[in-house]
Amino acid sequence: MKKILLLSDTHSYINDTILKYVKQADEVWHAGDIGDLSVTDTIKNIKPLRAVYGNIDDNNARQEFPLNNRFMCEGVDVWITHIGGYPGKYNVAVRNEIMQNPPKLFICGHSHILKVQYDQKLGLLHMNPGAAGIKGFHQVRTMLRFVIEGDKIQQLEIIELGKRG
Repeated sequence: MKKILLLSDTHSYINDTILKYVKQADEVWHAGDIGDLSVTDTIKNIKPLRAVYGNIDDNNARQEFPLNNRFMCEGVDVWITHIGGYPGKYNVAVRNEIMQNPPKLFICGHSHILKVQYDQKLGLLHMNPGAAGIKGFHQVRTMLRFVIEGDKIQQLEIIELGKRG
């Protein structure tokens, strides 16, 4: 069993509230637009981190993290990318691979819109944790946490971190 904290779009922002949830997780997954690498360095000093770079991330982030991160967590095939779209409207850069070899869990960020949606056609769960940072148009900063046990994704929770401003 693994307790996962999923966040995205920090845009160089991290605070004690985010870190409180980091400490409660077994692993932290970041779906891009990290900003300053002090964000991921801080997380990595506390818990194991899996991350991808996003469109605002510089060469340092692009050297440290991949564009796509596909891996197994327990019995779940996971794919994290920053700009991935959502069921019915997957990004052209990932669409063919998703159609031919869908993961069980597809995670992206970018939109700053929290969304969890099951793709019935492909049998995958799509997650976008919204934005944990203070830059962007979102009104409330959000993250997700859940448990992976064997091949099951369960105990999904939305974490609201307060207003963006």
